[in-house]
Amino acid sequence: MSPVDIDGPWTLQQIEAALQIAVLSPAEQRSRLAAAQQKKAAEDSLRTFVELAWPVLEPGTEFIPGLHVDAVCLHLQAMIEDRIKDLIVNIPPGFAKSMICAVFMPAWVWIRKPDYRFLFSSYKAEYAIRDSVKCRTLIRSNWYQERWGNRFQLKADQNEKSKFENDRTGYRETTSVATGTGARAMLVCCDDPMSLDQAASDAERQRANDWWSRTMTTRLNDLKTGHLLLIQQRLHEEDTTAVCLQHGGYEHLYLPNEFESDRACKTSIWQDPRTQESQLLWPAKVGPEEVAVLKRKLGSYHYSGQYQQRPSPSGGGIFKKHWWRYWIYKTIAAPPVVVRLADGTMLKIFPVILPDELDQQVQSWDMAFKDLNTSDYVAGGVWGTKKADRYLLEQVRDRLGFPETVAAVKAMTKRWPKANLKLVEDKANGPAVIQALRHEISGLVAVVPDGGKIARAQAVSPQVESGNVYLPHPSIAPWVEAFVEECSTFPNGKYDDQVDQMTQALNRMRAMVAVKQNPIPTPVYGRGDRSWMT
Repeated sequence: MSPVDIDGPWTLQQIEAALQIAVLSPAEQRSRLAAAQQKKAAEDSLRTFVELAWPVLEPGTEFIPGLHVDAVCLHLQAMIEDRIKDLIVNIPPGFAKSMICAVFMPAWVWIRKPDYRFLFSSYKAEYAIRDSVKCRTLIRSNWYQERWGNRFQLKADQNEKSKFENDRTGYRETTSVATGTGARAMLVCCDDPMSLDQAASDAERQRANDWWSRTMTTRLNDLKTGHLLLIQQRLHEEDTTAVCLQHGGYEHLYLPNEFESDRACKTSIWQDPRTQESQLLWPAKVGPEEVAVLKRKLGSYHYSGQYQQRPSPSGGGIFKKHWWRYWIYKTIAAPPVVVRLADGTMLKIFPVILPDELDQQVQSWDMAFKDLNTSDYVAGGVWGTKKADRYLLEQVRDRLGFPETVAAVKAMTKRWPKANLKLVEDKANGPAVIQALRHEISGLVAVVPDGGKIARAQAVSPQVESGNVYLPHPSIAPWVEAFVEECSTFPNGKYDDQVDQMTQALNRMRAMVAVKQNPIPTPVYGRGDRSWMT
């Protein structure tokens, strides 16, 4: 508000300001008034503040507006104004999320609430300190001090890179993931709780999740009025975002780089305005050419998690959803299976009739370690071959203890007597099951996995991609949908037992076919020939 348009009694300071403006030229008066209005707009709007403050910290980089900037600023301001409680922001890397959330936002809040206390963290301490230094640099800048230097002052006795305070009791402190802290704050924020490598490690991922859920969420001054802010690109189906969403209570702002109409983001105060499939989030900065480069460099897995906020590609990773084929009994009519492709088009996959006779049948088992509710599943499948085609005939999947697992193998053997070869992975309860049944059921073979899970999956993916792997039609096997979903999210999914039993069977059947096609010649020796003995 300018000093010349104030209603009611004026203060001495306002009168002096009005007199100063009155002696200025009209152009100078307009400039002063514009500056005052701009200052007021920056105080009222975080989004405006970010744009105006940007050149202070990034003088050589142009500020490029984007709908993600508007959305993030809108939700952060709503949180500070207590219109929303806790917030998760899933956003692609390089989209200024740290600058907005960890640098500009605290400096803006102190203009309005200088007693506000922040606790920021990241998986790497250097990143958290980097943003702390930038925030302090902004506050100490001439631009900031000329406008709001009278609101508070930084304290000289607590003005470090990792923590600085002001004379109105507000402070901004940093820590790192898995590090303890005695500090409490009104807003606790974690900007990237884990790296790509850490997300791939069960132990590291669990450590980060436990640290946020059990440690940082308790560091609020007041659990009712305090706010939690988690900023992350999706890296795994069990990352910190997934854990928080499972617990509930968070507003969820997820911003995929390419718009997907079937999962458009809608929060209590905002809705993604994009309407066109694959419409880009920040086309002025990350356009079609940049997206093509990112996909080529990152691959579908990492692009999907980091840029689409999907822990795995929408159409699948190693195993695409539209690669699968389906079989049906000749006495049953079934509609085509409809699959949505990455470009939004729908593909109809018509089922084929299951052959009357199969060349061979094989059982494949992936055993679990325990029979707890939290343990992995036991998965056992029966596979049949007909020339180059592979058919999943039946699958058993459940959390089974040792006795139940033995009973499941017996039952499957009774139902499928022609499946003479029974592959059992040589881990968990597998060896014990073989030992218990070896004199009762023939053909139980312990399989020592060759290479890692991903390598084994990649070895059989060409069979699926070529359309040679058939699953039961969902109308006769409802579990098939979960099977396809697990395969599509592998290796970032929560479970992989069905993938393991499948890759074990397909790899073995591929090897069996190779032996048949290239048999080892049997030597024929003459009655007097003794050369084979040497």
